[in-house]
Amino acid sequence: MTFHIDYPRVVPERRPPGHEPAAPRYTLRWTRPVNRLCCVYFGIQGRELAWDDQAAFFSRIRDSFVIDSAPEAHETLRFTDEAGYTNAVLVAYWIDPSVYMEWLRDAAFIQWLAQPQRTDDTFGYWRETIHVHYDRHETIYSEGNYRIGLGRCPDTKVVPMTTNGYFGAARDRFPVSAVDPLSSTFEVKMPAPGSKTTLGRRLFAQVPHNLTSIRSGQYWGEAKQEQFDDYEESLRPKLMEGMQYLLDHKEETGTLCLRIMSNLDDNGDERYETSVHAYFASLEEMESWASSHPTHKAIYDHAIAKNRQYGKKREVVTWHEVFLLTEGVTFEYINCHPDTGVLPFCTLYERSK
Repeated sequence: MTFHIDYPRVVPERRPPGHEPAAPRYTLRWTRPVNRLCCVYFGIQGRELAWDDQAAFFSRIRDSFVIDSAPEAHETLRFTDEAGYTNAVLVAYWIDPSVYMEWLRDAAFIQWLAQPQRTDDTFGYWRETIHVHYDRHETIYSEGNYRIGLGRCPDTKVVPMTTNGYFGAARDRFPVSAVDPLSSTFEVKMPAPGSKTTLGRRLFAQVPHNLTSIRSGQYWGEAKQEQFDDYEESLRPKLMEGMQYLLDHKEETGTLCLRIMSNLDDNGDERYETSVHAYFASLEEMESWASSHPTHKAIYDHAIAKNRQYGKKREVVTWHEVFLLTEGVTFEYINCHPDTGVLPFCTLYERSK
């Protein structure tokens, strides 16, 4: 038995009548009831951010994972942002936000992060906390055996599904989409250069209702030479072209932030695995790019072609997890440059020292 939520549908689904997916896909379920989910991105940034500094940051966080309220899963990643800063990231998952609140209260790392002198450090720090009701998340995996993201949490099970293979399937996978059109009035407007002063400050960003967080991953570490080369030489360039388009057209696509991250091993070496993490102003704007733009069509067509070619022998794993945030969620940025995360676009307030 697995847990899931279904509502009587009052908002029409996007699935075409009689649709049967061309390729099998999988989604995440729990073996126990789940009310809310919590995913937190902890980051450190610097123009010169050596591995020793990254490792020290990760260790400081992990040292606070020895208490009972520790997360159920976590991973480390790294990326270079648009301003040229290196960012090292630890993403952690709690299945019960109340346990996360206990961790906030007791964790030595949070006490260290809250110290006023953090705004004077050499590095910047950021914490983006995503907590949503169960019905405001969805997942998809190209195969059922690879565990990543939420799927690393205990009491989870990857199961086959048929809500895939058509535009609008991601929306239909959100249980809440049956009763809520998930609309948003937020518009992405590029700020004037230099209009926001952020270095040396502790700032909190208020995110808009239905802000959409997506982490989309690719793993090719177990691919044999033919499929490894196909990913490196064909699929990955298409992915990067699509991501660059979103970065270059933020207002048009509703993209607040997009990070092309490499997953790390314990030594800080990059695995054959990447994760793209992005925030869109709404699910509709993310869907618009996915359903109509040539850069996404190239990615989609390649994936379909390779599924038909290799079938169950496909060795490159793709997946994503999406969360729809609600009004009232805040992200924290400490001594960060002004283009970090959602800083350029959201309403900011400052906590006095």
